Amino acid sequence: MPTIQFKGKTFVQNHHLAVPYHQLVPDKKKSLTDKVSLHDNLIIHGDNLLALKALLPTYAGKIKCIYIDPPYNTGNENWVYNDKVNSPIINEWIGKVVGKEGEDLTRHDKWLCMMMPRLKLLRELLTDDGVIIINIETNEYANLQLLLNEIFGEENCVGTFIWRKKEGGGQTKTAFVIEHEYVLIYQKSKAFHWIDEVIQEDDSNFILSDDRGKYKLVKLAKWGNTARKQDRPKMHFPIISPSGIKLLPIAPDGTPGRWRVGKERMNYLIEEDLIEYKTARDGQLVAYEKVYFSDDDVKTIKERSIIYNLTNTADASKQLTEIFREKDKFDNSKPVDLVKYFLDYVTVCDSIILDSFAGSGTTAQAVLELNKEDGGNRKFILVEMEDYADKITAERVRRAIKGVPNSSNDLLKVGLGGTFSYFKLGDPIEISSILSGKSLPTYLELARYVYYTATGEEFDDSKLNEVKNFIGRSKSYDIYMFYKPDIDYLKTTALTLDEARNLRKKAGKQPLLVFAPTKYVEQTELDNLQITFCQLPFEIYKVKG
Repeated sequence: MPTIQFKGKTFVQNHHLAVPYHQLVPDKKKSLTDKVSLHDNLIIHGDNLLALKALLPTYAGKIKCIYIDPPYNTGNENWVYNDKVNSPIINEWIGKVVGKEGEDLTRHDKWLCMMMPRLKLLRELLTDDGVIIINIETNEYANLQLLLNEIFGEENCVGTFIWRKKEGGGQTKTAFVIEHEYVLIYQKSKAFHWIDEVIQEDDSNFILSDDRGKYKLVKLAKWGNTARKQDRPKMHFPIISPSGIKLLPIAPDGTPGRWRVGKERMNYLIEEDLIEYKTARDGQLVAYEKVYFSDDDVKTIKERSIIYNLTNTADASKQLTEIFREKDKFDNSKPVDLVKYFLDYVTVCDSIILDSFAGSGTTAQAVLELNKEDGGNRKFILVEMEDYADKITAERVRRAIKGVPNSSNDLLKVGLGGTFSYFKLGDPIEISSILSGKSLPTYLELARYVYYTATGEEFDDSKLNEVKNFIGRSKSYDIYMFYKPDIDYLKTTALTLDEARNLRKKAGKQPLLVFAPTKYVEQTELDNLQITFCQLPFEIYKVKG
């Protein structure tokens, strides 16, 4: 499969692995909930690369849909996504202002350097049947598609929509006015299922009736393409009418044809009296299948790839103006109906939806509106790195939840309901901080980090018991951690033989995984007690790896 090449790729293709885990620090004042929790709807303020890594312990493999509208490196502004990659060359290069288009042709490379590690982390967060949806303009469409093919696999491309985002007016220096952008959709695996719209079949075409009910007639001889005998020779065979006339299928061009059904199905239709015979104008006897109407009959509506008149950017501006009572509050926001359009096809009532380029918070409002409409319990996770994360992103969600009295949207007017917890990125959880005693993580944050890194499984903070040093049960272990964010505690605490025996007595037969600064017990004793010991901080990666 062809791969995309760009300047800096060598340095960023595995950069997501080197990104440290960071603490997620709750901010009760900016939240809209009685109890701040990582299992609530979330708004996270901070660099989205670091935030995505911080979400892994709780949400790896849990996100059903990722909907993002990434910014573009336009070439005439400061590019804020300058990741600290461990390479002097790329650090010197990526941190520069790009310059005007045409003066520096590396702006596309820098955009790809920003996107690659983020897309890799986003893929880790998706469920096996999850999907990523990306709005993208023409300037990076081709590059993004190649990058997605490399990360998700070309075979996992669900397709591309074309959205007409504006209509009429507008002058341009280019040859024509661009009124559209693209929506790229990639699944994590073949487990993904697009949810087609289905409607009740109309019975207006079932104009005949008998004691079995309403029915319609469908010609048994195949029509259209592949209707000739040579197309399916085994489906060219005679049947006998009740009056004893032998019938053979005839193609539309008058040559020998074929039936729509095989011999086994045909015999069933004959035995169940589901064939009706009529004489055509030319005197030939024609066989029809009797198809009865059922209340369970549904019709599948397939969507079209061009979204022409659903909604546009002007609608998005009007929506924000209604919410904030102020024009031009945010540039280039997406209309709510566009996000809802796609969420309808890819999520169910308990899905988790992530937007890591949250902007004005459109995705959150879309999720809350869908929940209000169908009684669902979808959750949203928004990540925004800019300073407006509270005053615009979160404030929009607050107002949508509480209600916007002047809104033309009846749901929004009374309030969409719901809650959210607001978090900020805290200090990194790094080995050096534990060794030096500086910026020590809380017990909860280190427990989340240790649990996920050692097991690869979701951490459930409701199971944590800090008093008993218990942080959770994985598929293979009961896991304990002896730790406090106190350097004196870390210098003096160890797993002793008495403590090891006590843990074994409480745990029953389940093998134990114990993290502690050190141990004062022989390995043979630990083996006998079915205890795997990991020294903090050196052996966090031991078990999973």
